[in-house]
Amino acid sequence: MDKKKISLISGISGQDGSYLAEFLLEKGYEVWGTVKRNSVAENQTARLDKIYSQLEGRLIYADLTDLASLISVIQQSQPDEIYNLAAQSHVRISFDQPIYTAQATGIGTLNLLEAVRLTKPNTKIYQASSSEMFGNNIDLDRYQRETTPLTPVSPYGCAKVFAYNISNNYKNSYGMFISNGILFNHESPRRGTNFVTNKVVKTAVQIAKGQKSELVLGNLDATRDWGHAKDYVEAMWMILQLDQPDNFVCSTGVSHSVRDLVEYTFNKLGLNWEDYVTTDKKYFRPEELLDLKGDSTKLRKATGWEPKYNFKTMIDEMIEYWINEL
Repeated sequence: MDKKKISLISGISGQDGSYLAEFLLEKGYEVWGTVKRNSVAENQTARLDKIYSQLEGRLIYADLTDLASLISVIQQSQPDEIYNLAAQSHVRISFDQPIYTAQATGIGTLNLLEAVRLTKPNTKIYQASSSEMFGNNIDLDRYQRETTPLTPVSPYGCAKVFAYNISNNYKNSYGMFISNGILFNHESPRRGTNFVTNKVVKTAVQIAKGQKSELVLGNLDATRDWGHAKDYVEAMWMILQLDQPDNFVCSTGVSHSVRDLVEYTFNKLGLNWEDYVTTDKKYFRPEELLDLKGDSTKLRKATGWEPKYNFKTMIDEMIEYWINEL
């Protein structure tokens, strides 16, 4: 019988980490994960409740800014595959905490690569790169792809560019299997409620239930290519099953504005969004990122990946979740 494959997910308690853990367990993997110590331990692994018993003894405290902890968890788990999903991942907050974001999201990735190089260099690594790396650069056909220049417009995007480049550097310098997935925005009911999609859906449901009276947002004209996290974690896995490491854009190829998101959500709940939504400058970024739309042709050709959700079915699932949850 084949030996069980072992995976290690940094940031396993996040949106992507929790979906990926479920996906890999279904594939028969032994799954390990790193969690960051939190003073309220009860909420920390809430997204893992369904599979918690299957992770018993394999959730290890570690931090990307602590090299020793990374070496320790790799020595304990001896992974075949590592998915680096841990980061300070909120773009707006990266302006408030630029140095921490650079350390966790940028240098943290270097720490992980170095830990793998020193302890188990044959491990396959997936690095979670981001569409935020492109900034406002768009190709002539209005899409962003693997060859689009990277000129980020936030500390988060800058940190991700460093992580992307150092991953390519380690791959080329040491012959390590390191692939970057350049993921465009991906959402789900598990998305943090300080991210615009879940903020809009949750607040709209609260308004429909009479629990709130308004929704305050930033730039309604910003457009994003929104997919479902469940589809995107499958792409991560597919990327690591290829024979050669490479860099891939993962996206739906369709973009919607924040206004579209608001209008669709409120309409589904039988509400006129204009009666409840206001904007506040404090939610605008110091440098705005206007349009994101990805061309994932390379990924689809290499792996056969196709998203199962579209914009509407993703939002429908989130609305249903909050109706039941509230």
